Amino acid sequence: MIRFTPTNQTQPQPGDILLSEPFLDDPYFGRKVVLLCEHNEEGSFGFVLNNFVDIDVDEVLDELPKLHTRISVGGPVKNGNLYYLHTRADIPDSIPVVGGVHMGGDFDHIKSMMEDGQLTAKDIRFFIGYSGWSGQQLADEVRSRSWFVAQPQVSDIMRTDEENEDFWKRLISELGDGFSHIANAPNDPSLN
Repeated sequence: MIRFTPTNQTQPQPGDILLSEPFLDDPYFGRKVVLLCEHNEEGSFGFVLNNFVDIDVDEVLDELPKLHTRISVGGPVKNGNLYYLHTRADIPDSIPVVGGVHMGGDFDHIKSMMEDGQLTAKDIRFFIGYSGWSGQQLADEVRSRSWFVAQPQVSDIMRTDEENEDFWKRLISELGDGFSHIANAPNDPSLN
C-alpha cells in the first residue's frame, strides 16, 4: 500500500539534506534541496543546493579568477553576501559540515588557491544568501511534512551540473518505497 504522504519523521541533524514536499508554493523552497549546516535549539541554517543563477563567481567578486561554475541562491537571508562550501580540509578556519564537506574558511587563502589552480570548480561551490529557521521552526516544518529529511552523498552536495527539479526528483525517489509518486507529482496538483 502506498500512502500519498509517507512518513519521514527523521529529526534533522547538521549535515542532513532537506527535500521540500512537492506542492510547497515558495520561490525559494518549492522543489528544493537544502543542505543543513547547523541545527540546534537556537535555530537552523543551510544552503539551497539546486537554485542556480547564471553568473560566474568572478562576476560577483572582481578579485576572483573565472571558475566556470554555477552559483546557487542559498536562500532568502543575507542575500547580499557570498558563502561557500568546499572539500578542502586544509583551508584554515573552515568548519566541517559532513563527510569531507567544509564551510567557510580563510578567503584570502581560498583566492590564492584558486589563482594557483589548487582549488577548482569541483572543490568549491558558492552561494548567494542562506536559508534560516528560528528556534523550533524547522522541527515544526518537518513534523508538518513540509520537508523530508535524508542523508546526502558528498558528490550530490558538490555537484552543480544537474538541473534544479531533476535533482530534487532524483533525491526524493531515492528515499525509497512510497516516495516515487511524490517525485513524479505535477507542480500544480489540480492538473493531476
